[in-house]
Amino acid sequence: MNKKYKILILEPSLLIASGMESMLANSLQFDVVGMIDSFDKIHEKIISLKPNILIINPLTIGHCKRYMVKSLFQSYNDLILIAMQTTYVEQGVLKQYHAVIEINDNQQKIESKLRESIHSIGDDTARDNHELSDREKDVLIAVAQGKMNKEIAEELHISIHTVISHRKNITRKTGIKSVSGLTVYALLNNLVSESLIQK
Repeated sequence: MNKKYKILILEPSLLIASGMESMLANSLQFDVVGMIDSFDKIHEKIISLKPNILIINPLTIGHCKRYMVKSLFQSYNDLILIAMQTTYVEQGVLKQYHAVIEINDNQQKIESKLRESIHSIGDDTARDNHELSDREKDVLIAVAQGKMNKEIAEELHISIHTVISHRKNITRKTGIKSVSGLTVYALLNNLVSESLIQK
């Protein structure tokens, strides 16, 4: 594998971020292209540096948005998200990421986790796309409106099994399991209006 993966680190502690950069300095596969200490500047850095991997301390994201990490970065289809766990973080938050690096991991373990995250989602163009298909959006809208699987199946003229399959894909792509969370996601992405939900 000749490709070098570019890494952007989002970590408020310069000591920790610099330590990570130093550990990967001689890596043949990974190259730290930038470090940032605030979530506010993250999108402009992603656009300018075009990293393949974002190592992010989950605590840099506002509490209410920590469970919607995949949707925050959904416009960057090729971005691999790695959590940097420096203190206790809820398991539900960590599940949003492709891998979790712990504060006491050594260089070998860190590189191993980075490689596994790349392989687990497929390399380059083979990587799974997190964007919802048109049919998945239809199902998500119906879920946000409070409809049951049977109602959704009848409305979209598909089987209940297909509805369940779409719902699994929606959860996998968004990282959101609860109906209330999916409803918020649908609202934030302008897939449904509040008036339709309140009916």
